[in-house]
Amino acid sequence: MGRSLNIAVCGAGIGGLSAAALLARQGHSVTLLDQFDAPAPVGSGLMLQVTGLTILDHLGLADDIRQLGSPLKRLWGLTTPSQRPVLDVRFEHLRAGLVSYGVQRGLLFDRLLAAATQAGAKLLTSRRVESVDAKTGDIILETGEFLKGFDLVVDALGVRSPLTRTPRKELAYGALWATLPWPADGPFDETALEQRYKSARKMAGVMASGRTASNGPVSLTYFWSIRRDDEAAWRAAPLDDWKREARALWPETELLLDQVSSHDQLTFARYRHRTHPDPLGGPRLVHIGDAWHAASPQLGQGANMALLDAWALSLALEGSEDIPHALARYVALRRNHIRLYQAMSWLFTPVYQGDSRIMPFLRDWLAAPLTRVPPAPKLLAGMVTGAFGSPLKKLGLNPSSGATSGP
Repeated sequence: MGRSLNIAVCGAGIGGLSAAALLARQGHSVTLLDQFDAPAPVGSGLMLQVTGLTILDHLGLADDIRQLGSPLKRLWGLTTPSQRPVLDVRFEHLRAGLVSYGVQRGLLFDRLLAAATQAGAKLLTSRRVESVDAKTGDIILETGEFLKGFDLVVDALGVRSPLTRTPRKELAYGALWATLPWPADGPFDETALEQRYKSARKMAGVMASGRTASNGPVSLTYFWSIRRDDEAAWRAAPLDDWKREARALWPETELLLDQVSSHDQLTFARYRHRTHPDPLGGPRLVHIGDAWHAASPQLGQGANMALLDAWALSLALEGSEDIPHALARYVALRRNHIRLYQAMSWLFTPVYQGDSRIMPFLRDWLAAPLTRVPPAPKLLAGMVTGAFGSPLKKLGLNPSSGATSGP
């Protein structure tokens, strides 16, 4: 390896934790900062694809994910009330036996945090970053305190990072989500992310999201699409009003809705789309994850892209004595894949979440039939699993055998 660097990682999300673990393992002195008072995950259940699982394999964490997560073979959705299939992505079309894993975000967070701290990363809580001097590596906190002299600052603070100045587009729709127990005798497919649509204005989703402990219950993540400017009205209205609407869209979810007794059981996630034009904020500042590229979760790539970014950064820094050269290599390793998925997310989001009447019509009556005609099934599987653009090959990785088949 090259010289040991003094690195600050700002933000303890998936990208920040994985970067801290990888960089600390390389022998760098890593300080991990976050605004939380105690370590805790933020966000809903997520889907780990072969891309993210391959990185976790190299961190020694993927076996735990496979044992506790829910193997998923398919993403599919129907319109209501016609029950017409408009989305059916089977991962096996890309590679026999290929599965993804639905996991609770807390499981991944806990394993990555342990990996980072065990590798030697120092965690500083209750530190809200206000700005960074990209020339000196000094960090200014909201309290006015200075943390000085870092060779490199990694911005993993997400789409709302104060270290970026690129405007972010607030998407019209977000989602309410809740983590609930998986109903053992329920009508849902434990190996699929299922969705129901009414045009593109209403959407509900159910995804098995595994356990947090080997003896724990299986959970699921329930999603309800909602316009961001309707959230306040939703919280002010009686909960039963929304339940009637949700049951009408997907009657089988009644046994899930019965478990929801308060608005506070559902968390609202705002969606934003933004690609920072330059992931290098200066000679000592680099952006990863949503701080570089954020999108709606329609393609389910957020955590996987963050893991790929962290690996690319550690790969670029390995053995390098020249930080600017290493950072330029990091950008080169990830730029094309990110551009591709940002473009696809921008195109696909209004098809499944939006107010247009034309887009859902074209989706249901033109696009949906065509997706069942070869080679479309394989192309769709490649898109949803994050394989387009061959990101692992670009990083010198092959999908690990354990990442390509279920238990």
